[in-house]
Amino acid sequence: MDSNPTGYLGGKNVILRLEMSTDRIKFGEVATMIAKAGGNIVGMDFAGSSKDTITRDLTVNVEDAGDVDKIIEVIGQMSDVRLVHVSDRTFLLHLGGKLSMVPKTPIQNRDDLSRVYTPDVARVCMAIHEDPEKAFNLTIKRNTVAVVSDGSAVLGLGNIGARAAMPVMEGKAVLFKQFANVDAFPICLETQDTEEIIRTVKDIATAFGGINLEDISSPRCFEIEERLREELDIPVFHDDQHGTAVVMYAGLINALKLAGKTLKDVKIVVAGVGAAGIACSKILLAAGVKEIVGIDRTGILSKDRMDQFGNNPMKQWFAENTNQRGINGSIKDALKGADVFIGLSSGGIISREDVLTMAPNPIVFAMANPTPEIAPEQIEDIAAVVATGRSDYPNQINNVLCFPGIFRGALDCRASTINEEMKLASAEAIASIVGEDELNKHYIIPSVFNKRVVEVVRDRVIRAAIETGVARKIPREYR
Repeated sequence: MDSNPTGYLGGKNVILRLEMSTDRIKFGEVATMIAKAGGNIVGMDFAGSSKDTITRDLTVNVEDAGDVDKIIEVIGQMSDVRLVHVSDRTFLLHLGGKLSMVPKTPIQNRDDLSRVYTPDVARVCMAIHEDPEKAFNLTIKRNTVAVVSDGSAVLGLGNIGARAAMPVMEGKAVLFKQFANVDAFPICLETQDTEEIIRTVKDIATAFGGINLEDISSPRCFEIEERLREELDIPVFHDDQHGTAVVMYAGLINALKLAGKTLKDVKIVVAGVGAAGIACSKILLAAGVKEIVGIDRTGILSKDRMDQFGNNPMKQWFAENTNQRGINGSIKDALKGADVFIGLSSGGIISREDVLTMAPNPIVFAMANPTPEIAPEQIEDIAAVVATGRSDYPNQINNVLCFPGIFRGALDCRASTINEEMKLASAEAIASIVGEDELNKHYIIPSVFNKRVVEVVRDRVIRAAIETGVARKIPREYR
C-alpha cells in the first residue's frame, strides 16, 4: 500500500482505486471497513482485472481529510487489498490539463490542405507582409490573449514557480473562453528577471491580441506592466491589480447607495498597499474619492515616512497622493471615523471594536483570502454592507466579473490599451447589473454566472475606448 497516495486535498468525494484478491476477499468486507472508518460508498466502477485480482474505483463520500486517513489506515490492515491511489474530482479534472486545441476548419482533402497550409497559405502570408495590420483579421491574433505568469505570487501560495502556476493560468484561459469566447493560452515563464520577462512577452506578442499578466509579485509587476504597455501596441492588463480594483469599485458603487453616502465625501482606509491595494486606490481617486488612508505592516503611509519605502516607487507614489491630512499611527487610528474599509492584506487584522469606531453605516470589504480581515458574522449587525473575496459569503469580489468582458470589448474594437476610463466604465457596467429593486446588503454585485455581465461590460468598454481615442476599429453597431 502507498502510505501517501497523491491527489487528495480534502474534497467531499474521493476516488479509491483498490486492487483486490478475487479468491480471498469479499467486497462486502471492504465496504464494511470503509463505512466503519467514516466513508460512504456512493459509486463503484470496474478498472481492470487479472486471473487473481480485480481493480475497482470506489467513489466514497467523506466529511473531511481525517476520514480519508482513517480509510487508508483500515485498508492497509487488509492483507489481500492494495490501495493503488487516492484522488478527488479536482485532480481528475486536471488530468492532461484543462485545455485543448481544436481546428476551426477540418482538413478532408488535398484542396483543404493546400488552402490551410501549402501552397495557398503563401498568399495570406504575403498579404500580411505587405500590410501587417491584416494579422488582426487573418490570424488568431484577433481573438487570442496570452495569460502570462512567472509563478512568483500564485494565489495565496506565494512563489511556487512557473510549473506549479500552470493550473491557475489554464483555469484563467478556461474562464476567458467560457464567459467571453476569448481564446486564451497559458504561458508560464521559467524566469523571474524583470528584463527577461519584458523581452520574452514582447517577442511572443505578435501572436496575441492582448496580454493578461497574472500572479507576478510586487513591486516587479508594476514595472513589467508599465513597460509592456509603453512598448506594445496591444492591451496589457495585470488582473491582480486592475481586475480586483474594477470589481471592488463596482461593489462600492452599490454599497454606497445602501449606506446613503457619496464617493466624494467618504473616508476610505486601504489595508495592504501592494499591487491590488495601489490599483484600488488609483481607481478610487480617478472616480472622485478625496480621502484615502493606506496601511502596510509598519503602519499608516504618509509623506513623512518617505525614507522607509526604500526602492519601492509605488509606495512613494501612494504616500504622495493619499492621506492628505497626514494621519500617523496604526490601523486602529486609521479606522476612526472612516466610512469604508478595503482589506487586501491578511486575515483577522481588525476587530468588531475597530469597526465600531468607524462612521455610522460603515462599509467593510474584507477581501483577504482564505481568511478575511474580519469574519462577516462578527459585524453584520453594525455594518451597512460586508463583502469578501470568498464564495461562501454574500458579495464576493471576484475578478471573473471583470477580465472576460474587458478583453472581449478591447479585442472587438482593437484597442491599443486598456485605460483608466475603460476600467471605470467596466466597474459601472458591473454595478448596473444589480437593479435598484434587487439591491440589498447581501446583494451588491452580480453572480459570475450572470450572462449579462460580459455583454454589458463589453459595451461600456468599447464606448469608453472610442471616446478616448484608443479604439482602432469601430464595430458596426457603434457606427
